[in-house]
Formats: sequence, structure tokens, C-alpha cells
Amino acid sequence: MSPIPSLVIRRHDPARQRRTRLLVAAMWLGSLLIVAGLVATFVARAPGEDHSAELAAARKEGEALKSRIAVLERSEQIAKAALGDVQQTLRDREEEIDGLRADLAFYGRLVGGGKREGLAVHALRIAPVAGSQAWNFTATLTQNFKRGADVRGRLTLSVEGIADGKLSTLDWSALSQGQDASGIEYRFKYFQQVGGTIMLPAGFAANRVVVRADGDSGRVEQEFSWKDAVKGEESDNVSQ
Repeated sequence: MSPIPSLVIRRHDPARQRRTRLLVAAMWLGSLLIVAGLVATFVARAPGEDHSAELAAARKEGEALKSRIAVLERSEQIAKAALGDVQQTLRDREEEIDGLRADLAFYGRLVGGGKREGLAVHALRIAPVAGSQAWNFTATLTQNFKRGADVRGRLTLSVEGIADGKLSTLDWSALSQGQDASGIEYRFKYFQQVGGTIMLPAGFAANRVVVRADGDSGRVEQEFSWKDAVKGEESDNVSQ
């Protein structure tokens, strides 16, 4: 015969049961909150770390691009400076060649090479006088026809240009303002540089100048572009 189990009699306590249920529910809810917090922390931190890495890489690439741009800009500046030097050297050489050609023609005219030529206006140079309407000029006269004999006469200039919107010509009397009215005297055997000063009125735009040499060998006229005559003076200054 099996023994009769002993019976345990406990007092029914509804309040205690409610506290137990509440404690279990609270523990379950707390575990859910902890898990949710961990997940949120992971989600929040992971993208931030990736973004920081990308930002650092972008900054590094930007600095590299800036350095490369700076190098390219410096290279461009050096190339432009070098090109400018080369162009200036070419201009200087061209001016030097033009000067040598002019000298060759000048001395060739003097020597003659078996051909004798009479009085001629070989060149004209014009330079402004600072702070005024005056211009200094130098005309080069040559001849090899009368070898050993003097050639003499007087030199005058006239200037053509625009005044008040109209074509105008200034003769020697207007240019010299009454001084050396008959012209500037010259006397030479082979060549001579005759110089003087002329005055242009305000607002007068010169285009062309005519040099006249009157003497015992007759009259000689030679036209020069005003721009070329002024440029010829500048070229001489550069070559010096």
C-alpha cells in the first residue's frame, strides 16, 4: 500500500501574486529596453564612424588636389614668363637686324660700289620733348657723287596730319615758329646728321613728314611715316 502524500496547506495571497507578476513584467520590459538601447547605440555609432572615415579621405583628396593645382598654376606662370622672354628676345633681334640692314644700306650708299648717287635723305628720327608739344628731329643726309667736294644747302620739314577732323599740312614756318625761316644749314662731303626742333599745335595728329634738302645739288624730297620716324628713335634707344 502506497503511503498517503502529505498535504501542504498554504494561505492564498492575491497581493503577493500580483507583485510577482509585476516583477516579472518589469524585468521583461527592462530587458527589452536594454536590447533596444544597445541596438540604437550600434546603429548610431556605425554610420558615424563610416562618415568620419569618408570625410577624412575626402579632406586628404582635397588637399592633394589643391597641391596639384598650385603646382600647375606655378608651371603656367613659369611657362608664360619664359614665353614672354623669348618673344622679347625675338623682337630685340628683329630690331637689331633692321638696324644692321639700315647701317648696311647707309654705308653702301657712301661707298657706292661703283655707283655714284647724289644727295639723298637716308633716314629721319623724331623724339618728343617731355612736357611740351615740341619734337626733336634728326635727318641723315648722304651723297657720294661729288667725292671730296662739299655739298651745302638748307633743310626744311613739313608735317601732314589731321586737325579739327580735317586734313592739314604744317609748313616749315609754322613748325619752326619763325626761327630759321629759311631752313637749317648743312654742309658735308659724304654724310651729315642735321637736327632741329619743331612744334606741333595742340590736338594735331601727325601722319606723315616730308624732308626737303635744297642746295647746290638741287632739291631732294623724302617722305616718312610719322609713326616709323618715331619708332626709329625708339629702336635706336633700345639698341643702345
